[in-house]
Amino acid sequence: MDLGIKGKRALVCASSKGLGFGCAEALAEAGVDLVMNARGVEALEAAAADLRERFGVAIETVAADVTTSEGQAAVLKAAEGVDILVTNAGGPPPGMWSDWERDDFIKALDANMLAPIALMKALVPGMMEKGWGRVVNITSQSVKAPIAVLGLSNSARAGLTGYVAGTARQVAGSGVTINNLLPGIHATDRAVSLDTGVSQQQGISMEEAKANRCATIPAGRYGTAQEFGAACAFLCSQHAGFIVGQNLLLDGGAVNATL
Repeated sequence: MDLGIKGKRALVCASSKGLGFGCAEALAEAGVDLVMNARGVEALEAAAADLRERFGVAIETVAADVTTSEGQAAVLKAAEGVDILVTNAGGPPPGMWSDWERDDFIKALDANMLAPIALMKALVPGMMEKGWGRVVNITSQSVKAPIAVLGLSNSARAGLTGYVAGTARQVAGSGVTINNLLPGIHATDRAVSLDTGVSQQQGISMEEAKANRCATIPAGRYGTAQEFGAACAFLCSQHAGFIVGQNLLLDGGAVNATL
């Protein structure tokens, strides 16, 4: 399918690897020029070089922490006038409800709620002026089904979801759509980290830890960054203009819900 976005320009945050890279890769394949962001210079430049070579698109890189005001300023300077925004940032650390203090919640809100909002506030007006734009926020399956040990993430991402629900409907008439992608477990570095933790805690092998987790997923496997990226690219396409303020689960059926 021709996504109809060749020649558009996108900012993809945290895109040197994992789900962010999957999104950047799918957009580059569709002919979209990119502003790629990540904290690590080496991984970012390697990822950008790979996509330039394979797809021939123009790519600008910005090594910065997008969860900070300084990082946001650097990214926004490079991304002025983009047609597409994909927000993404790692989640806060796990713990229990009794562990977290006010500062922990402020950090979580800064990273997983306020940073995406700041990027949208800066870039969506330009999209509205042009009469076309796409925003995709990478959040988490925990928005639909909270994960107890990820209470900080549950809280911050739910706040972002509420903000998008109202905002998306205010800007849709200008040709701009805002939607959220909710990943479950995918075969990324994050999955390796989670499986390593389970392996160490339970005294089992990594293979057993992965098999046990896969058993909780109806699809029977982890997702891939490529299929996640393809879903992102579709939401950014010309064909998705009637999809507004939605939360799309990519979790292999792990969240057991009717709606």
